[in-house]
Amino acid sequence: MLTRRTFLQSSAATALATRLFSASEGSTKPNPELENLGAVASREAKKLKASYADIRIIRYRQQFLTVRLNPERGTGKTLEVPAVSDGGSFGFGVRVIVGGAWGFAASPLVTKEEIARMTAEAVAVARANAALMTKPVELAPVPAYRERWQTPHERDPFEVPLEEKLDLIRSAAAEVKKEKGVFAAGCNLSFRSEDKYFASSVGSSIQQLNLQTYGQVNATATDFKRALSKSRRYQPQQVTAGYEYVPLMNLVENAQRIREEVIEHLNAPPVTPGKKDLVLVPSHLWLTIHESIGHSTELDRALGYEANFAGTSFLTTEKMGSYRVGSDIMNIWGDRTTDRGLATTGFDDDGVKASKFPIIEKGIFKHYQTTRDQAHLIGEHESRGCCYADNWSSVPFQRMPNVWLEPGKSETNLDDLISSVDDGILIDGDGSFSIDQQRYNFQFGGDAFWEIKHGKKQGMVSRVAYQSRTIDFWQACDLIAGPSYWQQWGAPNDGKGEPEQINSVSHGCSPARFRQVNVIQTD
Repeated sequence: MLTRRTFLQSSAATALATRLFSASEGSTKPNPELENLGAVASREAKKLKASYADIRIIRYRQQFLTVRLNPERGTGKTLEVPAVSDGGSFGFGVRVIVGGAWGFAASPLVTKEEIARMTAEAVAVARANAALMTKPVELAPVPAYRERWQTPHERDPFEVPLEEKLDLIRSAAAEVKKEKGVFAAGCNLSFRSEDKYFASSVGSSIQQLNLQTYGQVNATATDFKRALSKSRRYQPQQVTAGYEYVPLMNLVENAQRIREEVIEHLNAPPVTPGKKDLVLVPSHLWLTIHESIGHSTELDRALGYEANFAGTSFLTTEKMGSYRVGSDIMNIWGDRTTDRGLATTGFDDDGVKASKFPIIEKGIFKHYQTTRDQAHLIGEHESRGCCYADNWSSVPFQRMPNVWLEPGKSETNLDDLISSVDDGILIDGDGSFSIDQQRYNFQFGGDAFWEIKHGKKQGMVSRVAYQSRTIDFWQACDLIAGPSYWQQWGAPNDGKGEPEQINSVSHGCSPARFRQVNVIQTD
């Protein structure tokens, strides 16, 4: 029950968050009021003999709009089911190192008194952890920064009227539903903002605004006589940007194509299993990169620290620098600076400036994703800037940056990939997948599939999945399209850790060809 007291406290917190994170035109430095709050944590931690301290003060906002068109049972009349959710949170978290051990505490009450109290609590936690510690925490050095950074954007999505957004997704869903054979249609838009202030005893003071925008149009076609249904969706690239990106999604324009393709998918024959060449476009290949390369090159997985949630990694530390994962044309980068990537930011949650680094060079595994307290474990002297927490109340730990595949030569196009395929499949969109606990053996489906015969793209097929081992798959990659075909898709809700935390990450690539991969017939 919402009491008057709760309402007033909530309203006061909202007003404070708005004031603290309100934009100052042309300002390149953090809000002084935020800096005053951050200084409390550093002073209190120093007084209590902590060797290191940092604080994150964060306001989150998220808005999700969806509309679903379904037939009413018994009448055939189309029902429109719209939904809007709009929420957020505001609070802070403090980390300290005392006696070589981490301590953490957090609170939704952002005042100087509460920050001092939570800093003392974090120190108490660290002292308790120190009694169980086997090796002291060792932090890679980092410069002190005093900066303000934000996602480049023109229009704040949270200031756009709901009616404008709902009209758009209604139009897109209605366009899909125009075909009688389409049983159900839907469209959604989602927006997320993260206003964050970070201050540390190193001397850093960093204010950031991250904005994420994404949407989707989907369709389901059903044949009741055959008790069969198939789906098709259009998923624009998920990006860090403002509302100005929404018109570029072309949701209504793509709805017609989705409507036609879902009917074709429903009537498509099942694939003939066997060894086939695969041509994978970015809307599909991003997920294979994410699962087989992105997660396998997280250092905490390789060390066995992250095991219960989705396993460890076959890329153990003795393989770094010499182990062949893929063919010579395979170059993978970790990058928190790439334009519009979901993990793109100014600084990570250790206060490390965002950067780009090689993960795989010419097929050879070179570097892990790391944080400040991990770098020394593999003999490195700086963090790769991969520290993140999904909430002010969550403990920051190693999370994936944008991980992308370098494109091929500029003159290579999609037709080049297809033209020398005698028997193969072109796959668009992501679908169901399965991968083992060491990111080694896997199976991937997709959203739509076209047969390739004698160098030509043919009609749709259905019930397709492929199986391989990570190293076999990437060593089978023999051609990648050029930079003009490079796109990035991503995961707004990548899970890791216990309790689970969510990270947003993008994976860019151009279409790529893989020779003689095992294709199976599903369901």
